[in-house]
Amino acid sequence: MTQRPTQPRSKALEVNLDDSRYGSFAEIGAGQEVVRWFFQAGGAAGTIAKSISAYDMKVSDAIYGKCARYVCRERLEAMLRYEYDLNLERLSADRGESTAFFSFADTVSARNFHGTNECHGWLGIRFQASPLAPPSEIIIHVRMLDNENSLQQEALGIVGVNLIYGACFLSDDPEKLVKSLLDGLSTDRIEIDMVEFVGDAFAEVDNRIISLRLVQLGLSGAAMFAADGSVLQPSEHLRKRPLLVERGRFRPVTHVNLDMLNAALQDFEKEEDIEPGETLAIMEITMNNLHTGDEIDLQDFISRAEVLEATGYTVLISDFPEYYRLAAYLARYTNRRIGLTMGAHSLCELFEEHYYDHLAGGILEGFGRLFKNNLKLYIYPFKAPETGTLAKVNNLRVPEKQSPLYDYLVNRGCIAQIEGYNEEYLSIFSPDVLKKIVCHQPGWETMVPKVVAKKIQDNNLFQHAVKCDVD
Repeated sequence: MTQRPTQPRSKALEVNLDDSRYGSFAEIGAGQEVVRWFFQAGGAAGTIAKSISAYDMKVSDAIYGKCARYVCRERLEAMLRYEYDLNLERLSADRGESTAFFSFADTVSARNFHGTNECHGWLGIRFQASPLAPPSEIIIHVRMLDNENSLQQEALGIVGVNLIYGACFLSDDPEKLVKSLLDGLSTDRIEIDMVEFVGDAFAEVDNRIISLRLVQLGLSGAAMFAADGSVLQPSEHLRKRPLLVERGRFRPVTHVNLDMLNAALQDFEKEEDIEPGETLAIMEITMNNLHTGDEIDLQDFISRAEVLEATGYTVLISDFPEYYRLAAYLARYTNRRIGLTMGAHSLCELFEEHYYDHLAGGILEGFGRLFKNNLKLYIYPFKAPETGTLAKVNNLRVPEKQSPLYDYLVNRGCIAQIEGYNEEYLSIFSPDVLKKIVCHQPGWETMVPKVVAKKIQDNNLFQHAVKCDVD
């Protein structure tokens, strides 16, 4: 079996030598760094129908239509459609039966002269998997992490070549395609925080799994998808919004999960600078909470994704086991208030010193990072099954050495008790619900929202869980 190339020049040459591939390149914002590889590799006349850089905003508007922002998905999609349709209009009559046409586009904000801008870009390819086939698309969003403009341009060119090569030769294996996007690069240079596959060539692809793979492979620290399963680009959806996040296993979503988020949201939106309805409420799953044993069980992940979809909330998958890392990630995109809601039991664990052994400043550094960006914790009570006692902010027992720190944070208003909770839900625990589902025991239906129960029953979710998962 011939080993596939991993270097950009070799990839570009292989595309150039494929007689069936022919298309256009449209690049805005960082030079023509992608098409340059194809020109330099040799044989470019067999691949490149046109190369264009509509760098001026008025020129770009005249070709692709006006857009609110120039480095955004909307602009990228307009470029892809326009150039692809133009290829078909001009070339399909002569060579449509033997050619799989494509249009590649990117719109990028590389490092400016003063180094003050967000360095990121949208790249995409609209292509035919075979001659006469309907078009499919791959769209990605990248953050460029190099400190020099020239290095960012180089990295952009490489990831663009990887994307085109993947569309041409790896479209039958999307997970391998995603992994190949970083060939010749490293996560120190490029972060890929969104990939979406669309069209007949990817009819069997679940973009939620692709989002999971981005985080699992280390291409991004987090990925997002909407309640309907569509992929979201974090900076566009978190940008300048108040954010409230609930972390959980959601195996499955219970009344407790929704009550915690809804009650926290009521308190969160009482803050003086937040208008009702403007907060983005997010349910977050860490990679740690997705592992079943040593591996990630994709069927289990899909079950959780399906029940989260039923609730209507945005989902974030992250590789941030520490809360302060999650807080730093969210603060990257917004200067508005950030809230995290958790149970009292989780808050108690947050004060265990061993979680901060890897930090030079220990637990004090950890909490300094956590509360750095106007963040507040909203605490849901925990009801002890044995005694029925409620653990709340005012009576929570943290490790004795941390009591002064805990009292300080409470008095400073960094930690707040959720008041509008439903006490009837406090006896519900997700492991008990999961066990009833797996063992076909009645009664679990009353422990979850009706839409979640219906989703579990209609789609037969969580039935693959083995006995050890619920014991």
